[in-house]
Amino acid sequence: MTIEKPTSILFICAGNICRSPLAEGVMGQVLEARGIRDVLIDSAGTNGYHTGEAPDERSVRVAAVHGLDISAQRCRQLTAGDFSRFDLILGMDRYNMRMIAERKPGNAAARIGLFTEIAEGKPVEIPDPYYGGIGDFELVYRMVLASSKALADQFWLERATKGQASSTM
Repeated sequence: MTIEKPTSILFICAGNICRSPLAEGVMGQVLEARGIRDVLIDSAGTNGYHTGEAPDERSVRVAAVHGLDISAQRCRQLTAGDFSRFDLILGMDRYNMRMIAERKPGNAAARIGLFTEIAEGKPVEIPDPYYGGIGDFELVYRMVLASSKALADQFWLERATKGQASSTM
């Protein structure tokens, strides 16, 4: 399945406190490393229980270990306007994909899909680490990083290799 190169990506999980804030930060970091700064990246939750709150401290901690600061992000709920604001809306699991599909307006142009499936062609859910320990958050980070790199390779591979100096110089 071929998808046009997105100019905006929205990551979705249940509360916008664990997985999607990590995905927002990691995808931004992956694109920044490739010199790509013209893609809008955001995250939201299918529920509004944590609206206005910072991401879960364990997500913040795991991100920090990997050189990423997501502490300034604030949780928000998916809105109808997101379906026109974003080209690509990616859910972390099937439950959230159902919630996204139910809320998608009939005339919305946004492409929706499971993050790992769109990025890597693997319909694997990124598990919710909320009730787990720091190791569960680290697993989510690794999964999000792999899918973010795969998504970037899919759309921006040519910009990843442009201008790189030879290691034989």
